[in-house]
Order: sequence, then C-alpha cells, then structure tokens
Amino acid sequence: MLEIRNIDVFYGDVQVLWDVTLEVKQGEVVALIGANGAGKSTTLKTVSGLLRPRQGSIFFNKTALGSVEAFHRIDLGMALCPEARRLFVEMTVDENLDMGSLRGEAKQKREQTRETVFGLFPRLRERRKQLAGTLSGGEQQMVAIARALSGHVKALLMDEPFEGLAPAVSEEVFLSLDRLRREVPILIVEHDLDLVLALADRVYVLDRGRISHEGPAAPLRTDRELRRQVLWV
Repeated sequence: MLEIRNIDVFYGDVQVLWDVTLEVKQGEVVALIGANGAGKSTTLKTVSGLLRPRQGSIFFNKTALGSVEAFHRIDLGMALCPEARRLFVEMTVDENLDMGSLRGEAKQKREQTRETVFGLFPRLRERRKQLAGTLSGGEQQMVAIARALSGHVKALLMDEPFEGLAPAVSEEVFLSLDRLRREVPILIVEHDLDLVLALADRVYVLDRGRISHEGPAAPLRTDRELRRQVLWV
C-alpha cells in the first residue's frame, strides 16, 4: 500500500533524512522507531505531503505522490493521526469527526464510517455531543484516531498515539488498533517500545536520519540482547 524509496529530506539547507526506504503492506502494522530527533515525525510529514523529499519517491497504492498535494493524498485514502492530537477543542466529538470527512467518498460514506469508528471506540458514541476540550486525554486520543479514520482511509499514519495515556486507556487503544489492522495498514511512530513491538509486524529503526535496522518485530519483543544492539536500550 505504501512504498518509500530512497528519500532525502531537508529543512532548508539542513538534511534530516538520508536514503530512507520502507514499505507497508496490506494487513500489517509497521513501526518506525528511534531516538528523539532521529527523523521519525519528519518521515510521516513527508509521506503525508507536508514536506517534500529532495530526492527519492513515494508511492501509495501504486500511485506516485511526487506532485500530489497533501489534501489530495487524503482523497486517495491516506490519513495522518498527528502527535498531540490537534483536536478542535471547542467543537463536539461529532463535529471533529465531520472535519475528517469533508471531501469526496469520505463525505458520501460519512454515516457508515461513523458507525465503524463508534464500533472501535464505543465511548465516543456516548460523548458525541460533548466538546472535545472537555474529554479526558484518552478520550481525546480516541477522537483523533476516529477523525483520521473518518476520511474513509486506506492507510493510517500515526505519530505517538500512546503518548500520555494511562495504562488502562493505552490497552483500550492498543486493542482497537489491533482490530483495525485487518482493514487498514498502519505506519506507526511510538516511543513505548513494549506496546509498539507487541502491535507491529515489522520494524524499521531510524538512527540520525538513516535506516539502521529493519526486520520482524517478534525477535525484538523477547530478545533483550538484540534489542540492546539494535535500539541501545
């Protein structure tokens, strides 16, 4: 569904990604992990069209994205669930979800998709008329994920979805994403290694803007020595 080939990305004259290559296949969760400042969020911003690579290519569902603007990538079925949620706090849950389905097929299938996301997050059905700013942190994260899914997505990009969540809420979000993987492939950036390794099928490690390791997630779950070698933790 998503293929990144040899991208170099700059902020002005400063290069932050070097020759990054990764792919996300249908039905899988792929984790992009690494230290702060390694380039993980930059990678997501580049895939979603907020940044442009100076070199390399990105393909989504076999469509080259080189000249495709960010809002058209949404039309193609790509959605970014950003770090820190970025909700419209003075709008209701329903209104926030509407903001994720303003265009094309997503707008036509809004009610059908709404039922799907309420199935993933039943608590949001109870809170649908409540202002997003009055929700708990965990509920706000559910709204952020549900808003991304409201775009009738074919692939989901996620930046730190477990950040700041209580353990019980993290488990609820984890289980929802584990169910979601059957329908939507996920590329996830996350610092909670135990959670993300339990969720992911495959892992890419970014080290100072370069991919330093790629492979299945399972060995990193159980082999502490391998985890130390690959992740220095």
